[in-house]
Amino acid sequence: MKRSLLSEIKTDCRYFKGSSPCIANKEYGANCTGCNMYDRVEENILIIKLGAAGDVIRTTPLLYALKKQYPYSRIHWLTDYPRFVPLSTTPCADEVYGFNLRDLTYLKTLDFDLVINLDKDREAIALAKDLKSTKKSGFLMKDGNCFPADSNAVHKFLTGVDDNFSKTNTKSYMQEVFEICGYEYAGERYLIDLPGRTEIELPVDPDRKVIGLNTGAGERWKSRLWKDDHWVELANSLCDAGFEVILLGGDSEHERNSELEKKTPAKYFGTFGIGDFINVVNFCDLVVTQVTMCMHLALALRKRVVLMNNIFNRNEFDLFGSGEIVEPLRECKCYFGATCRNDEYSCMDHITPDLVFSTCMNQLEVPVINN
Repeated sequence: MKRSLLSEIKTDCRYFKGSSPCIANKEYGANCTGCNMYDRVEENILIIKLGAAGDVIRTTPLLYALKKQYPYSRIHWLTDYPRFVPLSTTPCADEVYGFNLRDLTYLKTLDFDLVINLDKDREAIALAKDLKSTKKSGFLMKDGNCFPADSNAVHKFLTGVDDNFSKTNTKSYMQEVFEICGYEYAGERYLIDLPGRTEIELPVDPDRKVIGLNTGAGERWKSRLWKDDHWVELANSLCDAGFEVILLGGDSEHERNSELEKKTPAKYFGTFGIGDFINVVNFCDLVVTQVTMCMHLALALRKRVVLMNNIFNRNEFDLFGSGEIVEPLRECKCYFGATCRNDEYSCMDHITPDLVFSTCMNQLEVPVINN
């Protein structure tokens, strides 16, 4: 009897766990013999996209194309930011793993039909080289360094090793990622799992539009920071125009935001865990930000965005018709530079509060009244 039952078990079913009862057995008492929930996995696919957090979010549109081509696949995703891999959207990934010994030990035992490595870091390309897979896309290793797996990855590879080539790029990040996998990008939007119920209730006027000011730019990218005086002027102008203004950021922005709250009518509610932070961003109608995780969250939540960009190629970003990019009125000379190398002026000083304010008004379809 035991041997007969064992022979009926379908280990290739999407719901089979092997270590505990599957949902059909647990909820309905069914077993593999004649189970109407049997869903055979035909392909195992692995996406390697470790970081950064924003890049993980803006890689999620790839799931549309993969699930369309491989509707019966199981999609595994390896990342440093598992919170941003969607597991309950349509489409979604099926499994998410962290870059740790336990998960890597397991992944190295699997036979994949397709491994897509979208990272160029040594640990990613080394892992991609070692994994067992019928096909590999993206970036692998040559002479100990990153190298494109095939012709589809050449364009994205060159933008990363040649600034002159990168400056001429006219493709968005999503276009490049789709191209790496042999697909054509058609404006597919970000996917994100929304947090569950939250106890957060922000004391904002529900009859007013809420504008979030994300005042940081990441600890690495000092060249992108906007000076506090500009934030003060913008916050005052927006509050005077009748908007609710809230200050956004993490631990690195806490001191700045605390000081800005003292100098303006803007409201600051402190720092949050990522789930609660997503909910706070979700309160906003519009977010003013640099290129950060917050920008990608706002786009995933379908908020309007005013993006301040100076050191990156603006073609890299798709705002999905929900925002506008503002750039310095004087040339930025620090392309992809983490710190400003221009001794003559800081280009971020030439993204003026008036310019950002008028762009916010345009995005919210509020006419600018010239006094």
